[in-house]
Amino acid sequence: KPGIADYVVSHRRHKECFLDEIDRLIDWKPFEKLLRKKLSRVVNAVGNPAYAPLPMFKILLLQRWYNLSDAAVEECLYDRLSFVRFVGLSLDHDEVPDSSTICRFRQSLLEKNVLKRLLDKLNHQLQRRGLLVREGAIVDASVITSSRRPLKVIDILPEDREEDDDEASDVTISYSDDADAAWLRKGNRAYYGYKVHAATDSRDGFLLGGHVTPANRSDTQEFVDILDEIGPMPGGRIYADKGYSSQLNRHVLQARRLADGIMHKAARNRALNPAEKAANRQVSSVRSKVERAFGTLKRSYGFFRTRYLGVAKVELEFLLNAMAFNLKKAVLKAGC
Repeated sequence: KPGIADYVVSHRRHKECFLDEIDRLIDWKPFEKLLRKKLSRVVNAVGNPAYAPLPMFKILLLQRWYNLSDAAVEECLYDRLSFVRFVGLSLDHDEVPDSSTICRFRQSLLEKNVLKRLLDKLNHQLQRRGLLVREGAIVDASVITSSRRPLKVIDILPEDREEDDDEASDVTISYSDDADAAWLRKGNRAYYGYKVHAATDSRDGFLLGGHVTPANRSDTQEFVDILDEIGPMPGGRIYADKGYSSQLNRHVLQARRLADGIMHKAARNRALNPAEKAANRQVSSVRSKVERAFGTLKRSYGFFRTRYLGVAKVELEFLLNAMAFNLKKAVLKAGC
């Protein structure tokens, strides 16, 4: 509950920041209702009350926007008034969650598989406000490198000179502890990590959904799964590069009454005709929106490299970044 310090700070003049604009734009009640339904918060072993799920969720968003670790965001919550105001903590009570509590809450979101529903609720709210217009979708994939060493390491323990030369040396072979990651070669470079398969809307580039696979997974095989996740309305156009060009994918678009915006790919002994080249140029001009979305995630949110290990945790990281990306984009668009 708010105390005297909260009352004094609330009446103090302050310059509104990006976080205040988000609070004015977003209705957090649907998020709180879903989080309370899915996450049962109980007292801990020493009887301390559990933290409400909505403030904990907002802390995870702060980490994405400001590229903060669990320990760093805990430190900021003690003395950064804009963070305290956005999360909804009280200055009169020592109730800042520590880094281990933040980590456990993130793990509980992963176990309850609730992040995709939170992203859908956010996009639905942006759509009702007229900020997100779903005329079509752009499908693409991007490689995210693993944070662990990919190479196999062989350690040979040195032998003592006095030992018999016939005895074999002790050999220890260790592999990367990121077992879900895989190798992928693009051009002249090789990557060890994951691949994010995602879709944005074709007008403004809001992230509609996506999932994560090992890096060696083919883009073509994930096309139908992305359509199932974003649920495009019949009549919309789906854009994609030539990596998704296949008879199966084009047949799926036709069966779902979706306009075909997949780029054409030349085959052996068959070059593209002028009409196909013109269609490819038109698709390329639209596809730049999804490229900018991936570029922002990697440049501003540090998602060029994974923070966690395993497909499930990397997908959690992507979905949190997607929500933070859409919120910031919505604020910028609403202010125009």
